Amino acid sequence: MKKIARHHLVFFVISVVLFWIKTYIAYRLNFKITEDNNMQKFLFFINPLSSALFFLGFAFLSKKYFRVVLIGIGFILSFWLYANIVYYRFFNDFITVPVLLQLGSNGGQLGTSITSLMHIYDILYFSDTIIMIVLAFTLYRQVILKSHRMFQFSFVLAILVFLINLGLAENDRPNLLSLNFDRGYLVKYLGEYNFTIYDIIQNIDISAQHAFASGGNLTTVENYQNANYTPANPAYFGKAKGMNVIYVSMESFSNFMIDLKMPDGQLVTPFLDSLAHDGNTFYFDNFYHQTGQGKTSDAEFLMENSLYPMPQGSVFISKAQNTYQATPAILDQQGYHSAVFHGNYMTFWNRNVMYKALGYEQFFDASYYDLVAPNIKNFGMKDKPFFTESMPMLESLKQPFYAKFISLSNHFPFEMDSGDTNFPKDNTGDWAVDQYMQSAHYMDEGLQQFFTALKKDGLYDKSVIILYGDHNGLSQQNDPALAKVLGVPKITPVMDEKLFQQVPLFIHVPGVKGGVQHQLGGEVDVRPTLLHLLGADTKKYIEFGSDLLSPQHRDWVAFRNGDFVSSNLMQIGDKCYNPTTGSLVADQSACNTIHQKVKTELQMSDSVVNQDLLRFYTPSGFKPVNPNDYQYLGAKQKKSSSS
Repeated sequence: MKKIARHHLVFFVISVVLFWIKTYIAYRLNFKITEDNNMQKFLFFINPLSSALFFLGFAFLSKKYFRVVLIGIGFILSFWLYANIVYYRFFNDFITVPVLLQLGSNGGQLGTSITSLMHIYDILYFSDTIIMIVLAFTLYRQVILKSHRMFQFSFVLAILVFLINLGLAENDRPNLLSLNFDRGYLVKYLGEYNFTIYDIIQNIDISAQHAFASGGNLTTVENYQNANYTPANPAYFGKAKGMNVIYVSMESFSNFMIDLKMPDGQLVTPFLDSLAHDGNTFYFDNFYHQTGQGKTSDAEFLMENSLYPMPQGSVFISKAQNTYQATPAILDQQGYHSAVFHGNYMTFWNRNVMYKALGYEQFFDASYYDLVAPNIKNFGMKDKPFFTESMPMLESLKQPFYAKFISLSNHFPFEMDSGDTNFPKDNTGDWAVDQYMQSAHYMDEGLQQFFTALKKDGLYDKSVIILYGDHNGLSQQNDPALAKVLGVPKITPVMDEKLFQQVPLFIHVPGVKGGVQHQLGGEVDVRPTLLHLLGADTKKYIEFGSDLLSPQHRDWVAFRNGDFVSSNLMQIGDKCYNPTTGSLVADQSACNTIHQKVKTELQMSDSVVNQDLLRFYTPSGFKPVNPNDYQYLGAKQKKSSSS
């Protein structure tokens, strides 16, 4: 009996069971995935088993080092699980292949954000590895494998378990792999490790799509775009013709912050609140971000191309070599000079490559700013010194110009340096929420300072100014504290969707009456809105936005995961809600018509991006961008080359 108990197969089974149970517990504790029936609960429990059998089974290929290899594979699997747990704590999402590729351009500067998401008790996610090491040096120290045959058995059993898992999943949710945009569903049904394999296969398929694409693939997209074009509102078309354009990306700023008061009655963002109510600025209070894993870069991509970001990863990283017809290149035909201002180095998120593809002529990166300790926070310049030091550079641009400013201060984990603000922290018990209020207030003060400078030098009256929240700053992990902030018993699914998808949009056009705008809109809609204000018709361009100021503006907004919101329906996962009451719609199929439109539009946009279809299409009067025409030297290199 002792000999059997210490057999290599028992050692393997113990490893599989420990890993399986550990993974399931980690799922339950960290991933907010709903289970609507007993089948989903069963699949969520069983799906780690096939992965454990498959990956750990490779240890059978090693005879002499069977124990070491088995423990090593288990550690790698645990590390991957833990990496996803940390990533999920902030992004409510799972790591994909493109996200890993992004590490080369931004991973080194994300240290503060990552460490703030790690906890001392996280060592428990490696508990199975620790137990197996102890067993390997005690009861099983003499285990040596004598045959490779068990690998075949483990492999076949893993495939069998997976096929049963997949069959049950497809029965519960048909077309799971072909029609599902939501990674949460894939993990719920198939497991984190099987999802990773699926993601790798999907990315190989996307690469093949690009290689075999042709101009004929664009015909369907053109027909769709022509059928869904939204004409401009004659009352606003050309009202900003010849004016400068200034974009400001408000980092991690959600719409619920507008008019929000602290317990002592202080407004968190008094300057932005004043813009929302001054009547001379369009304030869109029913506007949504549509970003995916690329976050800020996705928002930039949406705003300037009116195309959706990728379902996995960032366009800025993996599709920077594509052909685009972005706003800077379009306005170049009208004599506009374009520039970006960003208080981080130009390689961050591959911007030095992507901006050339978009047609930006100048890039003022961190090398142009005074990066001394008091001025630095998160990934670069704090907002106040950033806007102060940007003004001389902005004033030096030839007019009319198209300029974009990317703020940084209001970024997770939101902590403030002593002396930067005297605004009080909230006291919700959630450090992220409490610091978020302070950080947002600081950004608000920086924006007020920027507007004052624009008015002082006369640019305010010559420029269309667009402020937008790029993406959410908090997540579902912060729901209990947000319930306290908002004074509600709990955060419902519909409230969650609005809290974390709704961002503010402000458009100030000199001489044009504004006011609060209640129509639904998303970041994909901003480009056609701006171009129509500037007097440029967008019908000849491939885009998926709808002019926000047009009477024919559409009544739904697509999210990158396939969910949507309309005036009377909201789809979250596979549930249909009333967005006003927050209650479930009795007839779940009521959402199907719009959901089909959303899937079609996302698939159309994905085909444009994944297959690089714009390389086969040049609109009349448009000069294609040649990235080699632009050189971003950086301040030091520029001085050196000119001396």
